[in-house]
Amino acid sequence: MRQILGLAALALIWGPMAVAQQVPVTNYTLDNGMEVVVIEDNRAPIVTHMVWYRVGAADEPAGKSGIAHFLEHLMFKGTEAVPDGTFGEVVEANGGEDNAFTSQDYTAYFQQVAVDRLPMMMEMEADRMRGLILDDAAMLTERDVVIEERALRTDSDPGSLFSEQRNAAQFLNHPYGTPIIGWPNEVAALTLEDALDFYGQFYAPNNAILVVAGDVRPEEVLALARQYYGPLQPSEGIKNRLRPQEPPQRAERRLTYRDPRVATPYVIRTYLAENRQAGNQQEAAALGLLADVLGGGGITSLLGQRLQLDEGIALSTGAFYSGLSYDRDTFGVYVVPKPDTSLEEAEARLDATLEYLIENGVDADRLARSKASLLASEIYAMDSQMGLARRYGAALTSGLTVKDVQDWPDILQAVTAEDIQEAARGVLDIRQSVTGYLMGEKESDQ
Repeated sequence: MRQILGLAALALIWGPMAVAQQVPVTNYTLDNGMEVVVIEDNRAPIVTHMVWYRVGAADEPAGKSGIAHFLEHLMFKGTEAVPDGTFGEVVEANGGEDNAFTSQDYTAYFQQVAVDRLPMMMEMEADRMRGLILDDAAMLTERDVVIEERALRTDSDPGSLFSEQRNAAQFLNHPYGTPIIGWPNEVAALTLEDALDFYGQFYAPNNAILVVAGDVRPEEVLALARQYYGPLQPSEGIKNRLRPQEPPQRAERRLTYRDPRVATPYVIRTYLAENRQAGNQQEAAALGLLADVLGGGGITSLLGQRLQLDEGIALSTGAFYSGLSYDRDTFGVYVVPKPDTSLEEAEARLDATLEYLIENGVDADRLARSKASLLASEIYAMDSQMGLARRYGAALTSGLTVKDVQDWPDILQAVTAEDIQEAARGVLDIRQSVTGYLMGEKESDQ
C-alpha cells in the first residue's frame, strides 16, 4: 500500500510538472556576444531583469581571493549617469527591488519591477556594465564593508569556519577550496587597480547573460536588449574557463575543528562528485536522487529511519548534492548525534548505513517518494518568477543549456534504482572524501 501511495503522489506531481515545462523560453545572442534569455510568465504585470556574469570566485587571479564578491559591492558605487549610491534608490522609487549575489561560478544582479519599468532597468544595468566609476576612497570604504561582512558571517560562526577549512582540505588544487568572500589577508590587500583590472576583463557583454522573466514578449525584450546592451563593446580578455583541476585523491582526509562556541557537535563527510554536464545529466540525476534517498525528508530518509528512529543515536541526519556547478563539486552526508553518542560512534553508524545502501540498493517505495520530492521542488522553484529566472541563469553560467534545464525533470524521472546503486558505489569512496568533526574544546575525539 505504501508503494501505491508513493507512485500516486508522483503521478499527481508529474501532471503539474508537464504544464510548468510549457513555460515558453526563447534565447538569442546579440552581435557583441551577449546571450539573451526570455521566459514568458504572464501571471502578473511584473518583470524580473537579471544580468549574470560568467565569473565567480573560482575565476579570480591567484592571490586575489574575494575580488569577485568585492566587485559585486563596488558595482553599486555609481557611473556618470547614476551617481554613487543612487542605483537602489532609483529602483525603489519606481516600486521595485534589487540586489546581487556572488558564487564560485557566477555573479548576478537583478531588479524586479513593473513591466513598464523594464527599459529603465536595462538602461541602468547596461550603463554600469562598462561605465563604472571607481576611486580609492570608494574602494577603501567598500573593502572595509567586506572585511566587516566576513567578520560577522564567517569569523563569528564556528560552523562557517569549519566549512571553510573542510573545503580547503577537499580542494587542494581547484579554486573551489578558496572561500567566496576571500581569505582575510588577501581581501585586506586588494587595491583599486585589482578591482579595475577584474572589472575591465570580465564585466562585458560577451561574458554576460541577460535573463528576463515576466509578462513580456520575446521580440520586445530582444529589441530593448539590442537598444541598451547592443552598443556595448565586448572584452578581448574573455577566454575559455580553464581552471586548475583536482589531481586524483588517493587517501581519505580528516580534520577536527574545535571551538568553545560549539553547542551541538556533528560529523560531516564530503566526497568529490561529478556535476551536471551539458547533454549528459544522467549521473548527476542519480546522485541527486541518492542524496534525497539518504538524507531528504528527515526521518523518512534512510539515514533518518536507521539512525534517528531505529537506533536512536542521532538528533538529525542529512545528505546534500546539487550538481549545479561549472566543475566537479561535492556530495555530502552528516550526522548530529545525541549527547550520549560520540562522534566516532555516529560516524561508524553512518558508514554502516552507507554500506547497507551500496549492498542492498533502494526499495521502490523510497525511490518513488524521492522522485516525487525532487519533482515537487522543481515545481515550487518555477512557481516563482524569480525562481524561474534564477533556474536558467544559474544553469547557463554553470555550462548548461536551455535544453538541459528543460530536460532535467524528465531525466530525474528516468533514473532507476540500479542507477542510484551504481552512483552510490562510484561516489561513496572513502579515498575521495574529507571527514570532519566539529566539537567544543572540552570534548574528546578519542
